[in-house]
Amino acid sequence: MLDMRRREFITLLGGTAATWPLAARARQSAKLPTIGFLGGTTASTMRQWTDAFVLRLRELGWVDGRTVAIEFRWAEGRSERYTEIAAEFVHLKVHIIVTVGAAVVAAKQATSVIPIVFAVANDPVGIGLVASLARPGGNVTGLSNQTADLAGKRLELLREVVPGLRRLAIMANFSYPASVLEMREVEATARTLGLEVITPEIRQADDIAPAFEGLKGRAEALSVITDPLMVANRLHINTLAQGARLPTIYPAREYVESGGLISYGANYPDLFRRAAEFVDKILRGTKPSDIPIEQPTKFDLVVNLNTAKALGLAVPGTVLARADEVIE
Repeated sequence: MLDMRRREFITLLGGTAATWPLAARARQSAKLPTIGFLGGTTASTMRQWTDAFVLRLRELGWVDGRTVAIEFRWAEGRSERYTEIAAEFVHLKVHIIVTVGAAVVAAKQATSVIPIVFAVANDPVGIGLVASLARPGGNVTGLSNQTADLAGKRLELLREVVPGLRRLAIMANFSYPASVLEMREVEATARTLGLEVITPEIRQADDIAPAFEGLKGRAEALSVITDPLMVANRLHINTLAQGARLPTIYPAREYVESGGLISYGANYPDLFRRAAEFVDKILRGTKPSDIPIEQPTKFDLVVNLNTAKALGLAVPGTVLARADEVIE
């Protein structure tokens, strides 16, 4: 009987001791600085980008679950989700919000206190996210994609691949002011090159298919302005573009990996790696208002020869020689 009681006591003591590390880990986790990551599309779409972000954080000493906690949320290209997720992060009292594109606006509207780092944003000064690139002010900083600056290079590439190009469609999300600003700049550049421009109005995913119907017989190529809505629907856009026999050019390689023809623009994994460095500075005490906005330094030209073949296009050797990647 005594032995049985001794065994019961030891078992009870062992069970209680076993809970100590769990409780300690829970208390420790609650004390970790928390990053709220608001993804504009889906986990699978942004996998390369988030992997680059998490890896760079780890290199800087911030390991998820050990020295920092990362809460991922995905808007799946639906703009109404940006506001919901941003409000959730404010409620959770995260230490930093990391996001991209149009979602930055929702995050800024949700909080003027929590630091916000954007890995990618088009024209952050033009849409009022920051006061200036050198001195952002407020609680927002990050990396400007500056895709409009590359509009001329993209159009020149498109004209090399589509000889005699005269009529260009430019597709953008009219609900995102930065996309509209960029679209106007691309439109102005196209007109200086003597191109006729068509700009179908897209505000939601359901507008994409009707827009292509309206382009039939009116456009010879398509330039797409990127944002989470377009990224989330890139496969649909490419399918419709091939059906309409429209060569496409994009600012990001992910579109070409999904069947687009050409992309030329900033390397997004590199932008997300650098965003991790912004987060590191803020976690170590630097105010976001004191961290200047940075711009891309690494650019990629990607060509999909399978798509070119399907469209009956011969991509010039001069373009292929400059490509960072050729998909075939």
